[in-house]
Amino acid sequence: MSKGITSRSEDYSQWYNDLVIKADLAEYSAVRGCMVIKPYGYAIWERMQATLDKRFKETGHSNAYFPLFIPKSFFSKEASHVEGFATECAVVTHYRLKNDGNGNIIVDEDAKLEEELIVRPTSETIIWNTYRGWIESYRDLPILVNQWANVVRWEMRTRLFLRTAEFLWQEGHTAHATSEEAIAEAEQMLEVYAEFAEGTLAVPVVRGRKTENERFAGAIDTLCIEALMQDGKALQAGTSHFLGQNFAKAFDVKFTSKEGKLDYVWATSWGVSTRLMGALIMAHSDDQGLVLPPKLAPTQVVIVPIYKTDEEKANLDAYVDQLTAALKQLDIRVKYDDRDTQRPGFKFAEWELKGVPLRVALGSRDMQNGTVELARRDTQTKETVQQAGLPDRIAALLGEIQDNIYNKALTYRDEHITEVNSYDEFKQVLEEKGGFISAHWDGTVETEKRVKEETKATIRCIPLDAKEEEGVCIFTGKPSKQRVLFAKAY
Repeated sequence: MSKGITSRSEDYSQWYNDLVIKADLAEYSAVRGCMVIKPYGYAIWERMQATLDKRFKETGHSNAYFPLFIPKSFFSKEASHVEGFATECAVVTHYRLKNDGNGNIIVDEDAKLEEELIVRPTSETIIWNTYRGWIESYRDLPILVNQWANVVRWEMRTRLFLRTAEFLWQEGHTAHATSEEAIAEAEQMLEVYAEFAEGTLAVPVVRGRKTENERFAGAIDTLCIEALMQDGKALQAGTSHFLGQNFAKAFDVKFTSKEGKLDYVWATSWGVSTRLMGALIMAHSDDQGLVLPPKLAPTQVVIVPIYKTDEEKANLDAYVDQLTAALKQLDIRVKYDDRDTQRPGFKFAEWELKGVPLRVALGSRDMQNGTVELARRDTQTKETVQQAGLPDRIAALLGEIQDNIYNKALTYRDEHITEVNSYDEFKQVLEEKGGFISAHWDGTVETEKRVKEETKATIRCIPLDAKEEEGVCIFTGKPSKQRVLFAKAY
């Protein structure tokens, strides 16, 4: 089986695109800038959804659904919010088509909407307009709602999973009686995301705060988790926003407190998207294909039989039936690939490309010896082991693989956080090594923009665990009290 994947060292961008397509995760659609998520890719996304959804519900949230279309006037109610999304909006202006008499379908100019509708780029406005009818007193609070949905942001340069005009995500929108409650909610959800990234995706992240320039449009404060890909570029893996009372004021959402006072509600929003698929691929995979952490792999174990006769196959089938039943008892997702249309070597290459964590191969000689061959995807190592106690051994091995994938990514990330103290050193590290660059910054938007213009590096975050440290800005030489993390990013 020819994989046709460009090597990472040759062309990382092409390697990524080849891998997404060859591993059957997604493909570009007939609609410019949009993608088709294929069944294998969607199965991985469904596992992400299920894990996150469980955590959201454990932290007291419920799912709801709000309209795809948002009246244009809603966006003008929160000035910074509309400014942040104005250039990315898809606008619906008409509601009917007609035949022009020559067999062509055209827009019916008589069917113009009284008010244009925006295809949601995010749902704060429609949700806060709705919450006005749900909230009267402190007894109605908090509202802890999440929505699984699609959104549209009209991107000019698109890339499968990382940046498409339409993508899938979840967006949490909560309403609280006090700022302290809302801030605690934003912090809690950031930690939910961080635990998910590290514990399930096996991607180490930096927990941080966005600068004013990088903050979500309409937010008072934006918290984030930042991950590092194997090419030394950062990827924002999740955000959680403290919105203050901005949207409550914009949509006149007030409540009567316990003391009988009328006040505006405090808000948060938080979300992750199918960009996590891109993070998963770029953080772990190699030139042979995907490397999937067991917790996310649709198939954790694939069993490939090697035989010449029907009698040998029947003997293997009987053993594999017992093995798969035992593995399923341990909640292990297993597939028996006994297709007679492909040779074992083809199957090995196919499942390696698809990132299945563990491959079990066995033939007649293995049955005589009471053994199987185990092949790990993460280390690309093989060993022959006894069939006795195999289900428990496989379960333990999947745990080892999960940990190893995380630790490998963590080692890479930690080796690519570099402290610099001058602008020349900053530019040298950025070009020659990449990764996160820890440097002093004077705290001004002007400096942040100048550095981005000159180097294409942005401040990814101010780490939440950053210590106060006297220093001088690498760009202006002005005083600074702490380091921030710069990087080139997706």
